[in-house]
Amino acid sequence: MKTLCVSPVVVEKDAVEQQTLMLFDLALGGHHGAYLKRIVEYGHTQPSISRIYVVVTPAFLTVHADVVAFFSQYEKNTFELIAITSAESKQLENRRGAWGRLNRNLVEWSLFCRYAKRLAVTQALLMYLDTCEVPLTLGLSAPCPFSGIYFRPSFYYGDFEARSPSKSAALQRWRNRFTLKRLLSHPQLTHLFCLDTFAAKRLSQTDYGDKAIYLPDPTDYAAVEEGSVKTLRERLNISPNRKVFLLFGALDARKGIYQLLEAIHQISEELCQQMCLILAGKTDETEQAKIQSAVQHLLGQKPVQIVEQYEFIPDSLSAAYFQLADVVLAPYQQHVGMSGILLTAAAAGKPVLSSHYGLMGQLTHTYELGLTVDSTSSKCIAQGLEQCISKSEKELFNAQKQTSFSEQHHPRHFSQTIFQHISQNHILQKI
Repeated sequence: MKTLCVSPVVVEKDAVEQQTLMLFDLALGGHHGAYLKRIVEYGHTQPSISRIYVVVTPAFLTVHADVVAFFSQYEKNTFELIAITSAESKQLENRRGAWGRLNRNLVEWSLFCRYAKRLAVTQALLMYLDTCEVPLTLGLSAPCPFSGIYFRPSFYYGDFEARSPSKSAALQRWRNRFTLKRLLSHPQLTHLFCLDTFAAKRLSQTDYGDKAIYLPDPTDYAAVEEGSVKTLRERLNISPNRKVFLLFGALDARKGIYQLLEAIHQISEELCQQMCLILAGKTDETEQAKIQSAVQHLLGQKPVQIVEQYEFIPDSLSAAYFQLADVVLAPYQQHVGMSGILLTAAAAGKPVLSSHYGLMGQLTHTYELGLTVDSTSSKCIAQGLEQCISKSEKELFNAQKQTSFSEQHHPRHFSQTIFQHISQNHILQKI
């Protein structure tokens, strides 16, 4: 399918009067492609929407080639996939440090406004509202009404903690409360879709609470045939009689990979002989070299099997990895917000070893999805791994509650929630 940058796009005169929607997403990663796919698929069934534009980075076209292929079924008069220019994409690269992130926030907002104006859309959905916090807090205006998906509310995390938060954590939560208040009061924001059910309930009690909508994060998981799982096991050369632990997704310090490797150092050789760790996910060259060095050091000390797959695993292949696993690992470091790993593990019927922090810890505890540990401590992770190795699957999680959790996050709930609310906006009801 041909993709265009904005400069050659021609908008018909009467298109401005039509009900058009722009999905704006300059982030990459597993769930971003799945979100766009589901929204476009459902949006084409809605009579209130005459045309959908999807604006992404050039990298999206290769990273999510399967989603691009899916989009090719839609006619250009009802759908268009648009990649921003390489020059525009380059402006987003510097995000190191506070000033780098601030600059990216402002650049991304500028691009959003530019494309919304040129495409003359009547409504927009910011797929990653968090990256526009600064311009929205400053009250900058947009060319059209917009909604957004908010990923990282942390203002209420103190409710889950037995001890008082550190000064930095307390400051961060105050800033988050202040930012959300400004976001909700923005006159052009029609809805703030929040992936955190606990945060959405609290926000609904504020002055602009009618804008805060709980959005169930979708699990885009489809079980694969046993033969495919067997083939994957053989391809990865997993030794027999080992319990398989999966660390999936972007491999970096945020994922807790170094605490995990250090934890395995603390496990007995007898238990290590029963363990296979799969590291599956993309990382940059510097991080990969650091991880490989830590892995080689561990393998020189302990008889654990470690399978390294440093590449992006598309949605079409990820299901086999989760079905192959006996335990899914989620030792995130102070992670704020929802995690697709929890959702996919639940859909695959696998227990998790999760961080006890924030929303992830609360969901794992509430729905008995597995074990929670202080993931900042390698000793605590080691104790969790030991339990996972020694206990049976039934002892690690509650299958009935896990199924209930997974069903609440069916993709149709995600898409229905979005269009149920944005279609109520009076702008979209005009012809």
